[in-house]
Amino acid sequence: MTQPPSAAAREAAQAFADGCQDVETFDELAARIATGKRLNVKLGLDPTTADLHIGHAVVLRKLQQFVDGGHNVTLLIGDFTARIGDPTGRNTMRPALTGEAIEANMKTYADQAGKVLDLERVTLRYNSEWLSTISFADLIKLLAQTTVARMLDRNDFAQRYAAGTPISMHEFLYPVAQAYDSVALEADVELGGSDQLFNLLMGRPYQVHAGQPAQICMTVPLLEGLDGKHKMSKSTGNHIALTDSANDQFGKVMRIPDEALTRYARLAAGWSRAEAEQIERGLIAGTVVPMDEKKRIAQAVATLYHGADAARAARVHFERTIQRGELPAEIPERRFEGVRTLVDIVVAAGFAESKRAAQRLIAEGAVKIDGSVVTDPKAFWNTLEPAVLQVGSRKFVRVLAEKG
Repeated sequence: MTQPPSAAAREAAQAFADGCQDVETFDELAARIATGKRLNVKLGLDPTTADLHIGHAVVLRKLQQFVDGGHNVTLLIGDFTARIGDPTGRNTMRPALTGEAIEANMKTYADQAGKVLDLERVTLRYNSEWLSTISFADLIKLLAQTTVARMLDRNDFAQRYAAGTPISMHEFLYPVAQAYDSVALEADVELGGSDQLFNLLMGRPYQVHAGQPAQICMTVPLLEGLDGKHKMSKSTGNHIALTDSANDQFGKVMRIPDEALTRYARLAAGWSRAEAEQIERGLIAGTVVPMDEKKRIAQAVATLYHGADAARAARVHFERTIQRGELPAEIPERRFEGVRTLVDIVVAAGFAESKRAAQRLIAEGAVKIDGSVVTDPKAFWNTLEPAVLQVGSRKFVRVLAEKG
């Protein structure tokens, strides 16, 4: 008879499970740890956008915990599955990405993940290594291991089917491909966001069919975006990118609603459950000031990705420019030769993506010159004197006079 896991193994499993939303199953995790073997742990990320955000960092930190525990950790870049498109949470078919778009998005993925992971102790793999070589005959064998009824257990597929919204056959391939990733890597543990539980669980029967132990599936909660309601996503513009400057990360956290403070303390700043619950109790009792707690969390987030000194400077910058309405202590200087209109200056400074966007910012009163709002999109720029251009509350540049 198999001996139950020791207290030490269960304690170690509990440490890994802390902060997770799902662990399928905890007893299996404890039993696997009790064997003393180094577990094969995987996390897959599809390069569907160019930037990772601090929502991704929640699961990356959990992955790093397994790195620190001495396990075999693989960060899997889904360059092949990105061609299919993950249907998770979608009520319409996700457009397929081109090879060029996937390649462009992958260029900085490892560097961005390296802000959280110790990549020297992580194996980086791409699932095109095995998925691109599967024959049609092999694909038929893989598809035979699941049923349409099982696929329709997924909420998003079930809702679309009930509503008569088209579901393309290739969308069923995504969870199958992800399951095969677990077989290819002989995963003991797979990590993901809570919306990925169905995909992760798909790997278990596929591994058993392949003669492997079924992986343990562990999911972390999804971090809400700046609105405090919807999942953080670059496509909706409510994200904080890992590549954002310390000033931008600090300023964006300050925009979250007060009711999101506890979630951001726990998930974005990585504080303990006890610390997050202490903030929650203080908010309910009225013994803490939400603005002060928000600053602490914002500074902690900026510290994670830019260091303590940059985070402190970001706080000073916020308090000076946003709260007191003063100019920053340091303003970058640039010279734009031959640029005559305010619209052109705003675009040249990188504060707007196009002339039309610059015109809209000006018309909305978001542009200031030396502290004075300018609302005329046709305004010219005085090239003879230096002046401070401000767009919004966080973008500043001192425009120098043209060389004589």
